Amino acid sequence: MPEISRFLGVVILMHFREHNPPHFHARYNEFEAALLIDTLGIMDGHLPPRVLSLVVEWAAIHQAELLENWNALRATGHYRRIEPLV
Repeated sequence: MPEISRFLGVVILMHFREHNPPHFHARYNEFEAALLIDTLGIMDGHLPPRVLSLVVEWAAIHQAELLENWNALRATGHYRRIEPLV
C-alpha cells in the first residue's frame, strides 16, 4: 500500500487497484480510517477527533490530487506523493 503523504504522525495510504468508491486510508498510532475522497467522510474505521480534523483539512486542500492518484493507481499502479499538512 503506497504511502501518499505523512504529517504530524499521520500516514496517508492508498491501495493498488482498490475497490470503489474512491477513498484513501489514514493511520495514526493504533487507529485507522478509510475516508471518501468526494465527501471526505469516514467510510470505515476510526480516528481521534483532533486527528480526523487534521486529515480532513489536509484532504480538502489536496482533493484533486487524491482523485488523480486514485485513478492512476487503479490504471497504471503509479502515484505521486502529496505535500504534507504544514
